[in-house]
Amino acid sequence: MPLYHGPDELADWCELRHYEIVRLEPGQTHRFAWMGPKEKVIVGSGRCQVRCGDRVEEAEERANLDLAGAPGAPGAPERVAHFTIARVDEPTVIVRMCGRWGEEVGGSGIFAVANITEVAERGDPAPYEKTTRFDNHWHDCDEYWIAFEGSAEVMSEGRRYPFGPGDCVATGTGHHHDVPRVIEPLRAIYFETTMLREKRRGHLWEHEHGPARPDPAKV
Repeated sequence: MPLYHGPDELADWCELRHYEIVRLEPGQTHRFAWMGPKEKVIVGSGRCQVRCGDRVEEAEERANLDLAGAPGAPGAPERVAHFTIARVDEPTVIVRMCGRWGEEVGGSGIFAVANITEVAERGDPAPYEKTTRFDNHWHDCDEYWIAFEGSAEVMSEGRRYPFGPGDCVATGTGHHHDVPRVIEPLRAIYFETTMLREKRRGHLWEHEHGPARPDPAKV
């Protein structure tokens, strides 16, 4: 099933191997040990300072940091074995992701979804009731959604799942997914990992891009 309630549940096919949500208050710090080989941090809200070896980033909401230097990574100094949230200026949410994705990846960032009164479907036809503008679509890559605020019902591989803070939806290449209904206004991370097949970026629809061809090994 594509819904995971924690990083220990991730399927073997997932390029994302670990994720965590850390909530920090001013005056706190936090150290992350490398779990790589690739590491990514997205700031869900707030403002903080991120330190990784000699690199120092003043990061605020939507900051999207790909961190280099994991032990064993090409060109990585062995002394860099962790990265740190060294200063927190206001209440901050950090979403940390690590795994084995390739060099050419799709998009990543934050998305928000809320219910609306008039639904205009722009994606592939959805054989279920919808109360959002979010489109039913698929990708030429795997995509991961990690919720950190609010809750919703999501569709992946034709099944509906409850989705809330700490949950991860992993949708394999060619499988449709959607957010048809929001319970509380949703904010979540999206991360499209290694580009595959025709390497078309963004949301793909059968009525524009042809058959989705869902990967049967990624369920």
